Amino acid sequence: MYQSADTFDDVYHEIADRLVDAAADAAASDESILYLVPGSPLVLERTVQRLRADSRVDVALHPAIGFLDLVWARLAIDPIESGVALVDGHEFASAAAGVSGPMLVAHCHANWVLSDIKLAADETGAGENDDVEAIVLHHLGLPDERIVRTKWADIDRVIEADHLTSLFVPRLREPVGRALVSFHELARTLRRECPWDKEQTHRSLVTYLLEETYEVVDALLALDPDDPSTDEALVEELGDLLYQIEFHAAIGEQEGRFTMADVAAGIREKLIRRHPHVFGNSAGGDTTIAELTTSWEEIKKAERAAKAEASGGSAPTGPFAGIPMASGSLSYAGAVLKKAERVGHPVTTDSSVDVSAIVDVAEHLLAVVAECRRRDIDPEVALRALVNDRRRAVERDLTGD
Repeated sequence: MYQSADTFDDVYHEIADRLVDAAADAAASDESILYLVPGSPLVLERTVQRLRADSRVDVALHPAIGFLDLVWARLAIDPIESGVALVDGHEFASAAAGVSGPMLVAHCHANWVLSDIKLAADETGAGENDDVEAIVLHHLGLPDERIVRTKWADIDRVIEADHLTSLFVPRLREPVGRALVSFHELARTLRRECPWDKEQTHRSLVTYLLEETYEVVDALLALDPDDPSTDEALVEELGDLLYQIEFHAAIGEQEGRFTMADVAAGIREKLIRRHPHVFGNSAGGDTTIAELTTSWEEIKKAERAAKAEASGGSAPTGPFAGIPMASGSLSYAGAVLKKAERVGHPVTTDSSVDVSAIVDVAEHLLAVVAECRRRDIDPEVALRALVNDRRRAVERDLTGD
């Protein structure tokens, strides 16, 4: 089963389903099923979690000594007094972010998991934690139990890891995700102590956010796939843009309204919600791009409705809902045309200009801008006004007004 399944969740789902089927067969003979797990049924046993949540079966739990009890006994520590953090090895980079120890890392079921854990704590590649002591715990409570004290650099080399392997980290020299954590703290410090930073508001920073965004675009356009040195400018500009995000989060935190953690959690939840083909019940199936696009739009529509309900208002409706009004006129026009075509009302224009190639299109755009300048017309305003006229025409056609 482990060899044929694509993910561990698939394995747990299959095991639980088989047990439910077996329990149904046993119930017909007034019997029950005994399901044994290593250690406590309440610790890292997702099949048990699934069974307890399944209304088709009645589950009776019989507590047992789990691997956590054995860990504390072997290490002779009080986890509460020592402040031990419990971390899933599969999510080490995110779950242990900002933590230097002590921590117990479970789900170290393979050497590649240990390798990933090791690399997550060495983001600079300088090996700052290489000589720090770590303890690999293997098969605790079994005849072949092993407790190996080793250097951090060797945690993936001292043992053949399996599902009964875990890792205890007394203290790392540098915390996991040090760069992001220290950057976050820097933004908070500047907000508190820099006279200029202290005066800024969300609105006063809009100009700088736009400037940094355009500079990122410049760096992207200048990027040469064959010249790694061009990466430096992109890294710098992405950092400047990231600081703008941290800046807004620092203001939100200072005002007691939201934090950077809220920002990160929000986008994480949104991406998971919008990718059911990756994280949902349909994960692993064959999905076409067209199906993904339809699903994406439906999810966004549901999100807008949920936001409206939460705020006591009504969700924006119509084919153009969700198009940001603050976007540039060209981007705005493109979004309106795209959505109009999607609902069967393509917007047509009168044009006698031959634009058979991209360069012709660019020349035509430049000529239009030049003509606007000659007539003292703002091309942004003119284009937006025309697009809004066409947008309203499509909306009238759809509603019959």
